[in-house]
Amino acid sequence: MWDSIPNVKQPEVEHAPGAEPDPVDVRLGARLAELRAEHGLSLGELAERSGVSRSTLSRAERAETSPTASVLNRLCAVYGRTMSRLLSEVEAEPALLVRSADQPLWEDRAAGFTRRSVSPPHAGLRGELVEGRLAPGADIAYDRPPVPGLEQHVWVLEGALEVTAQDVVHELGTGDCLRLRVWGPTRFRCAGPADARYALAVVLP
Repeated sequence: MWDSIPNVKQPEVEHAPGAEPDPVDVRLGARLAELRAEHGLSLGELAERSGVSRSTLSRAERAETSPTASVLNRLCAVYGRTMSRLLSEVEAEPALLVRSADQPLWEDRAAGFTRRSVSPPHAGLRGELVEGRLAPGADIAYDRPPVPGLEQHVWVLEGALEVTAQDVVHELGTGDCLRLRVWGPTRFRCAGPADARYALAVVLP
């Protein structure tokens, strides 16, 4: 949804006191810390560039919270990578064939958004396929693309989806497909009484 990220303030998903953090959150936090070090950024500098608070960044790197889709997208924009690539970097090297049961799922519970990496990206490939699901009433606004000029094809598999790009609202029903080249803010909203499920093809410029 991708692969872009909301400017709407969303609550962090904190782990229960004393509970072991999710292993994916631990690996993701470690990777985020590595990327910050690779780019030579302090927490304060990253906070300024991404618009994410220093405390949120620190807690995400220590796996004390599960970062929202909004936070991850802002960090992807700083690091010049798509969300699929970031999430794949905390998984094992993807195989040529990825069975349905092995496709990584990532959930932003606060936003009502679930994301399945159908074809985890490879360093040498420019395209990837993602399945997204928005709960009824879910409405998220992405303030920037992770990579300027990113090409996206949004194909609605079930339900109704409203996509806004360049101040134009596109109302999509089951079977409809929208092609975008993303330069600025976008917004995705589940417009019906049931979940909206869609396939998102992403192509790097």
